Amino acid sequence: MTRAVFLDRDTLDHGDLDFRALDSLCPGWASYDRTPADRCAERIDGAEIVITNKVVIDAAMIDACPSLGLINVVATGVDNIDVEAARAHGVLVCNCRAYGTEAVSQHAIGMMLALCTRLVDYVEAVRRGRWEQSPDFCFLDYPIRELAGQTLLVIGYGTLGAAVEQKAEALGMRVMIAERPGVMAPRAGRVRFEEGIAEADIVTLHCPLTATTRGMIDAAVLRRMKSTALLINTARGALVDERALVEALRTGEIAGAGIDGLSCEPPVAGNPLLAAGVPNLLVTPHSAWGSQRARQRIVDQTVENIRGWREGEPRRNVN
Repeated sequence: MTRAVFLDRDTLDHGDLDFRALDSLCPGWASYDRTPADRCAERIDGAEIVITNKVVIDAAMIDACPSLGLINVVATGVDNIDVEAARAHGVLVCNCRAYGTEAVSQHAIGMMLALCTRLVDYVEAVRRGRWEQSPDFCFLDYPIRELAGQTLLVIGYGTLGAAVEQKAEALGMRVMIAERPGVMAPRAGRVRFEEGIAEADIVTLHCPLTATTRGMIDAAVLRRMKSTALLINTARGALVDERALVEALRTGEIAGAGIDGLSCEPPVAGNPLLAAGVPNLLVTPHSAWGSQRARQRIVDQTVENIRGWREGEPRRNVN
């Protein structure tokens, strides 16, 4: 009987997911709400299949677990896995992909709408009793913008970027696709990064975090943006220089930002974007991906990955 273990189920499941297919495929599989680093080796000992989200599986653990055949990451990023060590030991590493396309693209558009309508400001003002003090039937303390006619710059034109483009165009926006920074001759249908940044009313990030994209939205880029521009980041937090963004918002270099991820999560040591009084800033806790349907897709893809491994036809493998 194949022994499978899920090391951090609470990062995915909130009692609302269907695991019957996994139960059938891996009878008696074990699951743990979370696994601290000092318990990981013990819990994977003797397992053929390890399912993890953020628990680190390093070379020493792989070496100490000769029964291991498959590591399935219930996310897209596999930076918590020593992929080279897994390859050297004949261990397949698989991930899950495109499960959150609808949820994340919806969240990005939702942030644009919330910032343009000043939704949070109006809700909070009503809660403070502002409407009851109004001499008129309404109050318009915060300027409202319409998305229709705005120019959106998409940085990172994969599945997510394309989904945001589709939704934005349905709302009447003009969409530009950015070429990578520094490219002087952009591909057909794309604009130079520097030109797009200067022209866009809203900039939305959907690119992976790499050595070249880390901190790509820095003080110089923020200065190139319109003073009325908005920045949306539903990708990795470290794409943005967070201190520079706070300064840009406080000084009015840009008009607002919606951020769904921070450079360090959870932000136990604080973060500049969590400081009080940063104007027109929305921060959500890396929750854009987390719809029930998106999380169920992860479970379904995990089942497909395990079945493919067993049948010698790997799916979504990264090594």
